[in-house]
Amino acid sequence: MKFATYNLRTLSRAKAFFYLREEIENFMKKKGKPVLEFQSSEWMQNLAFMVDITQHLNNLNKMLQGRKRLVTQYCDTIRAFKLKLSLWETQLSGDDIAHFLCIKSVRATGLNSDLNQYKGKMTELLREFKQRFQIFGQLKTDFQVFCSPFTINPSDLPVDWQLEIIDLQCDSDLKTKFALASLVTFYQYLFPGYPKLTSLPTKVLCVFGTTYLCEQVFSVININKTKLCSRPTHAHLNDILKVAATQDLTPDIETLLKVKSC
Repeated sequence: MKFATYNLRTLSRAKAFFYLREEIENFMKKKGKPVLEFQSSEWMQNLAFMVDITQHLNNLNKMLQGRKRLVTQYCDTIRAFKLKLSLWETQLSGDDIAHFLCIKSVRATGLNSDLNQYKGKMTELLREFKQRFQIFGQLKTDFQVFCSPFTINPSDLPVDWQLEIIDLQCDSDLKTKFALASLVTFYQYLFPGYPKLTSLPTKVLCVFGTTYLCEQVFSVININKTKLCSRPTHAHLNDILKVAATQDLTPDIETLLKVKSC
């Protein structure tokens, strides 16, 4: 998942507008075109709320970017943000603005308005997140087994999982390897005695948790193919994409030199 670039640009403009509101107000007064909204406590607080909540969404957006992240990590990030929304929903209904710094700065100037109206906004946003990411709820058991096979309660799992999980949790050698190895490499140690568990990483690791890599490829193409750079052919662009897609690989220089040497 990735929020639209337009929203991030809107955030930057809204944030700049909010922090420069006094300068903008004075400038408009000098021009003989005063902005009456600046005198409205409700309008100013709505602006502050918009900047605060969009800043929280921007922080979430940054956490959902990056390479080499598993879908379970994205799931944890989304689950944490939904808990934050529930917290803010409760706090705003109780007139608590600890996590809304812009609203706090507006209220410090004496402009106060009812905060309970924003509780409904939090409720709507939480409902939207639950609906958009309901697939995570359907995969909850798979994710729990994949991430915590030694702590999950076997009785909470489907019948066909239970015996393998019990055998695994009683294997002290595998428990040590789980503590030392990464999730990506641990499950290779389970062959061939755990057929159910060894099929799990294939299912989980194949899930794309974000469109970040796809959008990164589009960015690479946009940078290298512009109206001012019309010479690249399809072969050139294919080579550029190969380099972008394999940027984490380390070339074996010694072997390449041996093959190319006279």
